[in-house]
Amino acid sequence: MTEITASMVRELRDKTDAPMMECKKALVEAGGDLAKAEELLRIRLGNKASKAATRTAAEGVVAVHVAPDARTGAIVEVNCETDFVAKTEDFLKVAASLADLAAKGNPTDTAALGALPLDGITVEEARKALVGRIGENMSVRRFARIEAKGRLSHYIHGGAKIGVLLDYSGGDDQLGRDLAMHVAASKPIGLSKEDVPAELVKKERDIAAAKAAESGKPANIVEKMVDGSVQKFLKEVTLFGQSYVKDPTGKQTVEALLKARGASVSRFALYVVGEGIEKKANGVST
Repeated sequence: MTEITASMVRELRDKTDAPMMECKKALVEAGGDLAKAEELLRIRLGNKASKAATRTAAEGVVAVHVAPDARTGAIVEVNCETDFVAKTEDFLKVAASLADLAAKGNPTDTAALGALPLDGITVEEARKALVGRIGENMSVRRFARIEAKGRLSHYIHGGAKIGVLLDYSGGDDQLGRDLAMHVAASKPIGLSKEDVPAELVKKERDIAAAKAAESGKPANIVEKMVDGSVQKFLKEVTLFGQSYVKDPTGKQTVEALLKARGASVSRFALYVVGEGIEKKANGVST
């Protein structure tokens, strides 16, 4: 039998905000499997156990560059080990330069971005030189380049910890900025339900089924409960289905807003610094 240690319980609590005893109970039931224990907590406690999705696990910044005509742009995430370094002038300057290079150079991946010229040397050489100066590891984790169907808007939030680059048509510049701010605040997975991965939908359906089964209601009612839960989930994680954050009534969806303004959104890129990266006591692992 797997020993459930205090550190395992603490890690699960940090990921879910669930009570300590509930965390230990879930870990015991899951045989020490952290992911399975987290899923068990979600079944029992609902969305209270899903706060980990909005937390960061590494330091760094998100930088965005948009061309003057708002037709081409790029967003990049650059990581380091401490927030102190992430705020330094050298680090911020490199991150901004990388966003500019990604937009103008159109590299195929981070390796190609690393080979582009920056101040007389390659990006990779500049990265190594900066590592030597700051005394911390640094990595160019990811980037996205967008050639707009309409025009681009962007938003950077929280000390450059969250960044959004959004391609929209119709409306005005303020609408574009408001939509980018909405994405940063609500963190949709995609534009519509068609963009949500099938395995994620299945996971939510399985969780909803397990919760509904505990209600003791008839099978036909349980099925409706499960379908309702899945539909609610799809609205919450898709841009068009979400309630628009600036609507005081909370009733207007982004889809309804776009229709009312004669606008549309073709694509967006949302980066949260450290999302999906495990932070270790002695540094950052990717």
